[in-house]
Amino acid sequence: MEHPVCFGIRHLSPAGAYHLRRLLDEREPELILVEGPSDFTALLGDIAGAKTRPPIAVMAYTKESPIRTILYPFAEYSPEYQAVLWAKDHGVPCRFIDLPSGVFLGIQRPVTETTLSDDSENQGYGDVYRLLDSQCGEGGHEAFWEYTMEHSQTPEEYMAGAAVFGEELRSLTAGNDSDWPEILVREAYMRRQIARAAAEGFAPERTVVVTGAYHTAGLLSDAPAMTDKERGELPAVECSVTLMPYSYYRLSSRSGYGAGNKAPFYYGMVWRSFLEQDRELALYTYLTSISTYQREHGFMVSSAEVIEAVELSKSLAALGGHSLPALCDLRDAAVTCMGHGHFSEIALAAAATEIGTVTGSLPQGVSRTSLQDDFYRNLRDLKLEKYRSEVAESISLDLRENLNVKSEAAAFRDLNRSFFLHRLRVLNVGFGTLQPLRQEDATWAEAWTLKWTPEVEIELVEATLKGDTVTGAASFSMRERAREATEISAAAKLLEESYLCGMPEMVAYITDILQHLAADSSALTDLAASAESISVVMRFGDIRRLDSSPLVPVLEQIFLRACLLLVSACFCDDPAAEQIVRSVDRLNSVCLHHDFLDEERFVRLMEEIASRDDLNTRISGFCTAVLLERGRMQDEELGREVQRRLSKGIPAELGAGWFAGLSKKNRYALIARLSLWKELSSYLDTLDEEEFKRALLFLRRAFSDFTPGEKADVAENLGEIWQVNKDQVSETVTRALKTEELEMIDSLDDFDFDGI
Repeated sequence: MEHPVCFGIRHLSPAGAYHLRRLLDEREPELILVEGPSDFTALLGDIAGAKTRPPIAVMAYTKESPIRTILYPFAEYSPEYQAVLWAKDHGVPCRFIDLPSGVFLGIQRPVTETTLSDDSENQGYGDVYRLLDSQCGEGGHEAFWEYTMEHSQTPEEYMAGAAVFGEELRSLTAGNDSDWPEILVREAYMRRQIARAAAEGFAPERTVVVTGAYHTAGLLSDAPAMTDKERGELPAVECSVTLMPYSYYRLSSRSGYGAGNKAPFYYGMVWRSFLEQDRELALYTYLTSISTYQREHGFMVSSAEVIEAVELSKSLAALGGHSLPALCDLRDAAVTCMGHGHFSEIALAAAATEIGTVTGSLPQGVSRTSLQDDFYRNLRDLKLEKYRSEVAESISLDLRENLNVKSEAAAFRDLNRSFFLHRLRVLNVGFGTLQPLRQEDATWAEAWTLKWTPEVEIELVEATLKGDTVTGAASFSMRERAREATEISAAAKLLEESYLCGMPEMVAYITDILQHLAADSSALTDLAASAESISVVMRFGDIRRLDSSPLVPVLEQIFLRACLLLVSACFCDDPAAEQIVRSVDRLNSVCLHHDFLDEERFVRLMEEIASRDDLNTRISGFCTAVLLERGRMQDEELGREVQRRLSKGIPAELGAGWFAGLSKKNRYALIARLSLWKELSSYLDTLDEEEFKRALLFLRRAFSDFTPGEKADVAENLGEIWQVNKDQVSETVTRALKTEELEMIDSLDDFDFDGI
């Protein structure tokens, strides 16, 4: 069989794209065949659509979980993309000819993502490229490719250079790399597609094949094409294909994409220079972009420094025998002339100029799943389209009704934005990240960081298994998790999520599950965490327009059960006591916020635990602090309890543990009670050396999270008690410990407490 014209390329090559178009103009082919999964051919109309703005990618994904994907990206200067555009403009048929995506996914081992566009990063190529980098000097093989291929003057020069490069790379790696069998299968299939075109009447000499330079020799060889029998034996999985926006960052090698180049935005400048037929345009654009960025960000760069950088880059290229500078020359010139010899000074400018933030776009409804369509419809309706960028941006939401607008959509826009972003969180779609607020009790406000990446598209595709819309998929996901919940705290957290998502039907569904789990739950920590989650929903339900009245009996049931378990839970060791203290704190907060709960029962429990000697003293101390905060313990009672707990007859770790629990709450009120610190000082005076060491470990932990201001106030109290200068005490308390002191304290972690 006669061979077609085979144009070998690098997949993101502006020179390849330009020279390919020149070759197509000269040859006027009847058919163009492009390396790429053959089932992508159905998307050619959308790929070349008038409103399509690269970078874009075709994605194939399996229809069953776990979702696996393959991506085939295009930049404006991708030779394949320009071949498709040329075919459309000239009314010439065009096809993709590589293995169908279902076969790719069928023969490859399960991975999260596979890129088809470049074989140069597969296992087996690494040694060759490292050798090439060592021979090519500082710029490595990237500079070698740019000097020899991107600076080529004619299609023939480019084709010859690509052919030699591909053949040499193939001779060094053939049979040695892990995916060599896959390469042979792919090339046999592509030869089958070429033969099929010839059988249809397309003359080989009027057919142009666009493929990676590595595959040129394989496609032009006399090896047999794949037979019908062999094609039928290939494994395949059912999958779908879709177009998605892509980004320059994702194309860059920093993102891990093998077929990328280190500087997609810079190569866009090279593409412009080809189109403008000004070979030095990229040189000037790069260096002026660096200087512009520096000036905009407060760094002085003079015109003279830019001119010097231009001349230096040309000189560096000439020293290597090249007619034009490559990226490595331009960067070295920028560092020398505008960064004063330090790359760190222009690092951000270089990233903006070399990688850029360009993100592609597709017209609405083009080759998306219904869930993707719903995502973009929400972006439009909620005025979030401007945040569809790979540059992270912050947005503040006020969830209250806006009374200064006329339409309901505008009045509740921020609230609906919140619902939408929380639903995406439930689906693990990483478009928005919720940020903590400085004012924690500002429940009407939210702060988000929004950032679109191509991974968002993949996550949206993965979510299509759960529903056709963002809301439907989030509902399905929460129902699945609710059915699988075995702990009441997990179900209560889901209840809180459904409230944040603005989904009252899910609140009702999860409430039923909560009631069943509450009847069987015997873990105080789970019950307390659940009560806190439900309390949040009830307290702020009005803001999110939720009727929380059905939750009243649920919270009553959980709170009562927690009260019944509370005392018995206090028979525990110190690590467990930390969790019980947290649970008591949660129950106390819940009780304070809801007057329908049995507050007197809870207070009686606090009094019982605070007074008992057979429970963990850390918890007893904390319950004492709760009573003080509530005004249910007077100073006289506190004084008696302090004397009882901090007396010589009480083991040091028990007394210090009680004080540690007491100091976890309402510290300013405690600091103001001078009598408390007198008792603590007197208690420590009664301890011998071993007892003091036992107490020191607990007391150090108790004071570890005191603020510097609180420590200074304590020091002032101690100075008054000891009749010494308070500043001297403060300096002693807050100074850094000596090495021997640290070693002594660290050794206390292994102190023998006789099983206590």
